[in-house]
Amino acid sequence: MSLRVALFGQAQFGKDTLEGLLQRGHEVVGVFAPPEGARPDPLAERAKELRIPLIRRRFFRKKGGAAIPEAVEEYRALEAELNVLASVQVFIPSEITDAPKHKSICFHPSLLPLYRGGAAIQWQIIDGVQQTGVSIFVPDEGADTGPVVVQKGGVPIEATDTTSSLFFNKLQPLGVEAILEAVDLIDAGKASPQVQDESRATHQGLITDEVAAIDLSRSAAEIDRLVRGCDPQPGAFVRYDGHPVRLFDATLEVAEAGEPGEIVAIDDNGLTIALRGGRLHLKRVRADRGKEAASEFAKRAGLSTGQRFTSGT
Repeated sequence: MSLRVALFGQAQFGKDTLEGLLQRGHEVVGVFAPPEGARPDPLAERAKELRIPLIRRRFFRKKGGAAIPEAVEEYRALEAELNVLASVQVFIPSEITDAPKHKSICFHPSLLPLYRGGAAIQWQIIDGVQQTGVSIFVPDEGADTGPVVVQKGGVPIEATDTTSSLFFNKLQPLGVEAILEAVDLIDAGKASPQVQDESRATHQGLITDEVAAIDLSRSAAEIDRLVRGCDPQPGAFVRYDGHPVRLFDATLEVAEAGEPGEIVAIDDNGLTIALRGGRLHLKRVRADRGKEAASEFAKRAGLSTGQRFTSGT
């Protein structure tokens, strides 16, 4: 058996999902990807190569929340039996998600009902969660609240993981595997979506600069998690001369040295600042220009050991 699938997604995650669906014999009747950007999108490019109908659309809903009629019509023309939402960053209206015979399934990078919301990976790192996983659920009108079809856990969050490394190295490949398993279960008539336990549900907001501002009175471990959770975006920040300096590629060192925020070392590999209960070695920063080597920023800003950054708050 096989299903007629409409795939919504982007980037390598979307492309890998597309390849997996085709390898399993499913017919991908259409691919929905974001509008063209500065770089080619791997999913969109692969759809073009395979001559799969490609629809590039940023939004499916109007500002008031109603479905965009043209989006619904171009979707209905595909006559899909199942929608697969792989790494989708916009809300898809129920006129689309509920339309096919088997409705839709959606990927989420946490063990639902824990860490609902659009910054699930970031918050799990920031909060110091030690293990995570992925969930494939049936979307409804809530934010990541629908019944779960497949869940895979046991993914360690290492003390060196950033949002980027956790997603690309661990959760993305596991997510593709989980999506394909869910599609196979649906195709075989064996899927049994489980309603989420609302008593265990948590929801965190997006990572704003209010969240990303570093409070140097906090412990080194807390600041390290914040920096890694905000890497690559938006970048947790301290201030120098009143201006934000965002920190990336950080390594926590357990050593007492100086006052919190004090620069204790500068070399060709970066700069190191003291914190409460440790110090943080930084390889890259972003201040008044794009990301650059921390050592280059130190030279350009005239930094030297003994000078201090202040809290971002």
